[in-house]
Amino acid sequence: MATNSWQIELATIPLVSAHYVGNRNNGHELILSEKPLDTDDHRMNELLFTYFLGAFREPEMNHFTFSNDDFKLNPLYQFACSVFDNKGDFHLQSVNIARHLFDVSNHPQIKSGDLFVAYIDGVIFNNKECKAIGIFKSENKQNFLKLYQEANKFDLYYDAGINVDKLDKGCLIVDADREEGFQVCIVDRGNKGTEAQFWKDQFLQITPWADEYHHTKEFLSLTKTYVTTQFKEDFNINKTEEIDVLNRSMEYFKTHETFDKEEFVTEVFHEPEMIKSFHNFDTQYQETHNLEIEQSFEISPSAVKKQQKVFKSILKLDKNFTIYIHGNREQIQPGTDPDGKRFYKVYYNEEN
Repeated sequence: MATNSWQIELATIPLVSAHYVGNRNNGHELILSEKPLDTDDHRMNELLFTYFLGAFREPEMNHFTFSNDDFKLNPLYQFACSVFDNKGDFHLQSVNIARHLFDVSNHPQIKSGDLFVAYIDGVIFNNKECKAIGIFKSENKQNFLKLYQEANKFDLYYDAGINVDKLDKGCLIVDADREEGFQVCIVDRGNKGTEAQFWKDQFLQITPWADEYHHTKEFLSLTKTYVTTQFKEDFNINKTEEIDVLNRSMEYFKTHETFDKEEFVTEVFHEPEMIKSFHNFDTQYQETHNLEIEQSFEISPSAVKKQQKVFKSILKLDKNFTIYIHGNREQIQPGTDPDGKRFYKVYYNEEN
C-alpha cells in the first residue's frame, strides 16, 4: 500500500455524544446519555477540535480485524458502517460503542472515564474528502483554579476537568478502504502493558497496514533494540560506539528514498560478524513480535521523523556533563588515567 496523505485542518465536528464508561470488573457503572451534546458554540467547537484531533497530525494507519480474521464481524466495524450509511444512526451507535467498551472493560487496571463519540466531516485522506468517527476516552481529570471578579471583589474557585491538550485515549475511523477494514488511527498516551493492549487489541481489534510508514517505523525500532541490547552484548562496545551505530542507522533512512536491507546492514555494521549477528536478531525479533517487514520498501519521512526522537545521540557523564554526538566518532576518544579515572578527549575545529 502506498504512503497515505492525511489532512485534518479543515475538518468539522457537527455531532458529539458523551457517556460514562466504568470498569464493570470493579463494580462501576455505565451511564448513557439520551441525546447528543449541544456544541453549537464557536469557542466550544475550537476546544473540541484541539482535544479530539490535535494528536492525530501524523498517525500510523491501521485497519479492523477480528479473532477469525473476518473484520466484518468486528463490532466497531459494524457500528461505523451503520453511521457512515445513515448519519441519523449516530447517537444510537454511540450508545452501542459505549456498551461495547463497558463489556470488554474487565481487567481491574482499566480506568473508568468519560467517553466521547464524534461525527467528523472534512477529513482529507489520499486527496479525497471523507467522513470519520472519533472515539475518545478521558480517564484523568486535572485540578484548576478560576478567579471571578465583580467590581472590586474577587472570588476564587476550584474544580476538576479535562485538559484539552492531553487526550488519554483516542481513535479515528475514516470512511476509506471499507472493504479492507477501514482506515483507523489511534492514540493511547501514557499507558503500557495491559492497558495499552486493551485499547488496541480488546476494544478496537486493529492491526497496522503493511505500508511504508509501518515498515519504516518497525525496522528502525528493531534496529534500535538490537544496537542497545544484543549488539552491545555481543561486541562489548562502549557508549560512543553505540551512539555511532545509531547515528549511521538514522542517517541511512534520512538520506535514502528506498530501503534495501542488504545495503543497510553493509553501510551500518560493516563487519561480517556484526552483519551475521544482526540478521540472527532480526529473524528472532520479527518472529517474537509477529512482524513481516519487507526486504525493500519506500522510506516514510514522517516515520523517520517520529523515530528520530527516540534515537538519542546523547552521552551523559555522571551529573556533570552531557555530550551530543552527531557525527564523526573519531573526534571523541575514551580513556582512563593512571588513577583509574575515566575521561573523554574531544577534538573540534570551531567553538560556537
